[in-house]
Amino acid sequence: MEGKYKRTLYASYLGYITQAIVNNLAPLLFVTFQKEYDISVAQIGFLVTFNFAVQMLVDILAAKYVERIGYKKSILAAHFCAAAGLIGMGFLPDITGNAYMGLLAAITIYAIGGGLIEVLVSPIVQALPMDEKSAAMSLLHAFYCWGHVMVVVLSTVFFKAAGIENWRILAAIWALAPIFNFFLYAGAPIKVLVEEGKAIPAKKLLGTKLFWCFFLLMICSGASEQAMSQWASYFAESGLKISKTMGDLLGPCMFAILMGASRTFYGIKGDKIPLKKFISWSSLLCAGSYLIAVFSPYPVISLIGCGLCGLSVGIMWPGVFSLAAEYCPQGGTAMFAFLALAGDIGCAGGPSVVGGISGVFHGNLKMGLLAAILFPIILIIGVNALKRNGNTK
Repeated sequence: MEGKYKRTLYASYLGYITQAIVNNLAPLLFVTFQKEYDISVAQIGFLVTFNFAVQMLVDILAAKYVERIGYKKSILAAHFCAAAGLIGMGFLPDITGNAYMGLLAAITIYAIGGGLIEVLVSPIVQALPMDEKSAAMSLLHAFYCWGHVMVVVLSTVFFKAAGIENWRILAAIWALAPIFNFFLYAGAPIKVLVEEGKAIPAKKLLGTKLFWCFFLLMICSGASEQAMSQWASYFAESGLKISKTMGDLLGPCMFAILMGASRTFYGIKGDKIPLKKFISWSSLLCAGSYLIAVFSPYPVISLIGCGLCGLSVGIMWPGVFSLAAEYCPQGGTAMFAFLALAGDIGCAGGPSVVGGISGVFHGNLKMGLLAAILFPIILIIGVNALKRNGNTK
């Protein structure tokens, strides 16, 4: 790859770190928001739903408008919104007269940025002139995982050193990441994935069975990941009777670390490993990890199951993106936008399925997690169906 495009690649790595900041900083402050602004648990829960709802709306709109606006303008707007929303989270609740509406306003702004980043960064990297794009895609998505870990660890250190009451300063500090990346992208060359006028029209794309196969695979990728990730801390604390601190460290934090390790491994060694085989074996490991977490009589072994789940789901999201680009090379930005939407649907739906099934069984979370095994099984079936589609890579 030419040296000038390395700046584009590095900016894309930082773009996914920005996405991790946008999605994972506010949840660390939920208890603080509840105390300072006197808002209910239900209102706190809606903040998460609202963030992903805005991002899904952006996914839909991006499919129609991003190519008209242009990649460069859109990715710069994404980072401007991410920075503005993070900074706004610190002062909008205090100046709007309604703290909750101020929080929703800030989330709206940074969720627009997060949604655009999610839609744009993958096709920007896919369009770069380089070999082994599936490996590059996996390494790219690893930066989201490392960003998630970094947000949790560095924010915890800040709270210990400066006090939780100074969280507004922390929000402004994290906003420096998208501000810096705005200027990094501003000077970076950006190639389009498909030349203007040559991409498959969205209506035709939506009419192909192959696209809907990838749409389903993306839903299952997001669901396989978040069904465990979102419930890991609760499962460790309530189901396995482990302390809150240890539950967070051995649950979601370990999950994110191992997911990042999986993506980094494929990013480095992917040229030697067939992608579809790696996704199939990872999906099988994912199903096994859910079974270990559910049926092990020993809490430590159950936690190992949670960690193995993070290791197994790492390749799913970037891997399906890469396969879609391989099978539908003329899909363009619209295809990536719709696949990002599918992934977000899975991220929202997977934890909901676990919670819903658990409710049917009187709060038995293990039954909910057992039901989630369906998602990696569908992935195995779907990826093997692609093998019979004439491409055996």
